[in-house]
Amino acid sequence: MGQLMRAYDWENHPLGNPGHWPQSLKANIRLLLNSGFPMFIWWSNGLYAFHNDAYLPALGQKHPSALGASARNIWAEIWNEVGGVAEAILAGGKPFYAEGLLLYLERKGFKEETYWTFSYSPAFDDEGQAAGVFCACSEETSTILGQRRLKALKDISDALPQIQGLNQACQTTCDILAQNQSDIPFSQIYLLNRTETEVTLLGQSGKVPVQMAEVMVLEEHEVQSQWPFSEVQHSKKSLVLEDLQAFGFPAHQNGSEVGPKQAIILPIFRPGQDQLIGFFVSGISPQLEYDTDYRNFHDLLAGQIATSISSVQTREEAARQQAELRDLFNQAPVAICILRGPLHVVELANPGICELWGKKQEDVLRKPILEALPEVKDQGIKELLDGVYTTGIPYVNNELAVLLERNGKLEPVYVSFVYHPMRDAQGTIIGVIAVAVGINEQVEARQQIEVKNRELLAINADLDNFVYSASHDLKAPISNIEGLVETLVELLPHEIQQQEVVQRVLKLMHASVNRFKRAVADLTEVAKIQWEAGEDITSIDLPEVVADVQLDFENMINSTGARVETHFAPDSSVKFSAQNVRSIVYNLFSNALKYRSPDRTPEIKITTEITPGYLILSVSDNGLGLKSEDKGKVFSMFKRLHDHVEGTGIGLYIVKRIVENAGGKIELETEHDQGSTFRVFFKRQKAEVSVMK
Repeated sequence: MGQLMRAYDWENHPLGNPGHWPQSLKANIRLLLNSGFPMFIWWSNGLYAFHNDAYLPALGQKHPSALGASARNIWAEIWNEVGGVAEAILAGGKPFYAEGLLLYLERKGFKEETYWTFSYSPAFDDEGQAAGVFCACSEETSTILGQRRLKALKDISDALPQIQGLNQACQTTCDILAQNQSDIPFSQIYLLNRTETEVTLLGQSGKVPVQMAEVMVLEEHEVQSQWPFSEVQHSKKSLVLEDLQAFGFPAHQNGSEVGPKQAIILPIFRPGQDQLIGFFVSGISPQLEYDTDYRNFHDLLAGQIATSISSVQTREEAARQQAELRDLFNQAPVAICILRGPLHVVELANPGICELWGKKQEDVLRKPILEALPEVKDQGIKELLDGVYTTGIPYVNNELAVLLERNGKLEPVYVSFVYHPMRDAQGTIIGVIAVAVGINEQVEARQQIEVKNRELLAINADLDNFVYSASHDLKAPISNIEGLVETLVELLPHEIQQQEVVQRVLKLMHASVNRFKRAVADLTEVAKIQWEAGEDITSIDLPEVVADVQLDFENMINSTGARVETHFAPDSSVKFSAQNVRSIVYNLFSNALKYRSPDRTPEIKITTEITPGYLILSVSDNGLGLKSEDKGKVFSMFKRLHDHVEGTGIGLYIVKRIVENAGGKIELETEHDQGSTFRVFFKRQKAEVSVMK
């Protein structure tokens, strides 16, 4: 500016040659030229301008013609705001100070929104009279615009917690932006559908042409008057639209006021991802330069909108999942409740738990458990919950009786339930989840069964007593009958005894008496099973018992040509009654020989097998076998399925009773005319199992 001043043609200027200027003016010019702070002087009644290099940005396109020109001409667009102040100071008025004053300057080819902090003070001539105006100024436009834009961003962020849905999020954002029409003359927010083929307008502010569609299908060649979203979708970059008239915007708005000529379309990405979720359309102020700060503001807005939308979508998804979870809880076939905090406040209670408690949901929700169910106070429930809440160890109970108030009185309720700790994302216990099943019906059924079992045990005991008594009481009568028959035979004449018919009758009488005696003997054996159970328990070696029984049947084995094969596992011994073990082996061996097939040589195979809980004795034969429908009858008392051999049909019944009384079981595998296999499961004691392991 010093160079320009020296080269200026002052001879033809109203102020004339600088050599005639007042010393005060020269001094002031020298002062401002050497200052790095924006300054100017308007001198004389003509208010001719002198300024330094630091003031040139304020002039813009008015430089260099502003040097020596009248301020009234230089700043004609704002003379209504500042001219009166300058004229007053020149007339001897007081200095003037303004901070952040809005002035619309035409320094860049358009009417620009600017803000200034400055002071006007008198510039004195050599006689000390006010001969001009001195100004030191600072442009605050960048600061004030930044504050205004940050406020918009903050207001959007502050509104987020109160937003409930996507429509509200988008429209609320646009409503907030409408408060800053100086930066955002209009705004629109469009969101993409899931297939990214269509956008829907969910928020809008300012004046937008009515032909702008609310729903748009994204196509390669979009309607000329519609926003070119496809171009932004493909490039994933912002797009500045230079001529809004092509999109139906008028050249002027509100009469002579100039409307926005430009707009920008910004892609909205899901935060932290490259996924496009929508578009933000914003008008660009015609009174501001679209500089880097303005672009950054738009980018921040798009980011804030993305955050708001994503947060709302996250909340909506969480609410949806929570609703689904509540619906799942409500439909669950078991009783479920969630108790939160050390007081075990009922946060969730499904219909199942409310029915179990005998309460309505509204009577228990948001209440501590002892307030919701005061009747359980002294029943140990809270203590169990406290234990799970403090230790984190789940608690399980399969049948707990709890007294609950129903219809005004306490009733016992039987439940099987689990108390499980509920933890947050950091693993801290925040509550207890209770899952329960009411089992009143099962308990009542079990109790009825127990009563029946006790009745059956009593009946069995009475039956055992009867059998025991009968087996003894019948011995005397049968002995008398046998004696009377023998006496009758002795009294009969010899010639009568020799008659064929008498011989046949006597033979039948002797056979009947013998069968009767055997039946009484078998009844005695049945009684002994109950009366003598467990009296001679000792360690029994099964191979020895089998060998001993085999000697008893040696003659029958030889006469039938039977082949006997044995295979015993090591340590085939059991803790059992020696007499009962022999009775089991004897009966099974005897049946294998008695019920042999006449069509083949008898084969008997006897083996043992050791399992974790049992020693299994198997006796197999290739005899007559049984039909499948007769399989379940073979262990019944006095049941005989083959009548061609002697017997009372009580042997297998005795075997079954002996084995089951000792905690074991017997199984039969049989096929008609193919043979049978009996498997006796002798229960092994814990000590025996440990040794085996």
